[in-house]
Amino acid sequence: MKATVEKIDLNKVALEIEVDAVQLETAVQNVYKRVAAKMQIPGFRKGKAPRRVVELHYGKENLYNEALDQVVPEAFMEAVTEKDIEPVDRPEIEIIQIEAGQPLIFKATVVVKPEVILGEYKGIEYEPQPAVVQDEDVDRHLEMLQKRHAKLVALPEAAPAESGDIVLIDYEGFKAGIPFEGGKGTDFSLELGSNTFVPGFEDGLLGVLTGEERSVPVTFPEAYHAADLAGQDVEFKVSVKEIKRKDYAPIDDEFAKDVSDFDTLAELKEDVRKRLAESAEQASEQHKQNTVLEKVINNAEVTIPLVMIDNQVEYFLQDYGRRLSYQGIALENFLERTGQSASELRVRFRPEAEKTVKRELVVEAIAKQENMVVDDQELDTAIAKMAASYQQSPEAMRKLLENKGSIEGLRENLLAEKTVKFLADQAHEIASPVAG
Repeated sequence: MKATVEKIDLNKVALEIEVDAVQLETAVQNVYKRVAAKMQIPGFRKGKAPRRVVELHYGKENLYNEALDQVVPEAFMEAVTEKDIEPVDRPEIEIIQIEAGQPLIFKATVVVKPEVILGEYKGIEYEPQPAVVQDEDVDRHLEMLQKRHAKLVALPEAAPAESGDIVLIDYEGFKAGIPFEGGKGTDFSLELGSNTFVPGFEDGLLGVLTGEERSVPVTFPEAYHAADLAGQDVEFKVSVKEIKRKDYAPIDDEFAKDVSDFDTLAELKEDVRKRLAESAEQASEQHKQNTVLEKVINNAEVTIPLVMIDNQVEYFLQDYGRRLSYQGIALENFLERTGQSASELRVRFRPEAEKTVKRELVVEAIAKQENMVVDDQELDTAIAKMAASYQQSPEAMRKLLENKGSIEGLRENLLAEKTVKFLADQAHEIASPVAG
């Protein structure tokens, strides 16, 4: 195999590749044998017809085309490896010469990974995010625990519902006196003030009593996903079956025993403060890395091929669909219900996709500039950490990753993390400006 490279555009090259005639003939002969073994030609047993006869029945051109399907991709991959080219899209193939006894010559035009011109990336200045935990932070966390462990107590029939109460209702919606599709519910549990229902519906139930039946007029938002209800005035007939109110336990030693493994409130507070401090440190470090990386990216110059952005947009779209599927929702159904299209989502994802691609390109360029690698020991450590989180052995986790073809992807992710940490470690902290 011989190859020459010609740069024809900023991020596009043309490779002229020559494949030895013997290699091409071997591929054609292999196709002939495979085809002959399946063809039933009068006067010959399967697999025994001479090649010239098979060519007459199957087509000589077809034999060569199938041989090209094998030879061209292999020769192309060999050429890009030899010439140290990184394609980011499928090549456009043009056959220049193909005939018996002669070398195969073809041209492959392909978009390649762009060159990144790095700006300043060491010694970046940043303002730190303080990792401080105040008494108020601890109190807020305890209040959150208090709300999380609140007990629901049924209210007497004479007690009116307030914001924050849970009402158990049956309801049916009417538009111009006629029930509309999807407007009926039975034994529906609703927290008043949660803003989970149509705007105005929950406010219309404030002050309601257990056993009461009430009509609640509402107007659907103009942007409501159901076109026949968008902007329309409707009326819900509601029957209130039960009202429950959250009963909060006092935050004391007994509370600490109920919600934790500690015997006293003081011990619980100490543990909460410790965990909040750890989270604050992590948030501060993440802020540092994000701030530094954003400046490094802005300092770099790169012209990104559109296909790379398109591919990232498609990845975002597929990932969005996967996350919806975890909730039991198909992307197509979600789009239909919300009145959106896949094209609109692609437009929405595009700015973030461009940022993502540039970030990856810049981080990769810095790792290469600094000769950074992730060695096998670092990879083993990461796999062991993953295994522990999934309560598996490192061997089982490695095998799982290998079966999914994810080992190199993990190594790339680790290298990116290592590079970003390197940038943060090289950065210089500056004091926040004092307001005067």
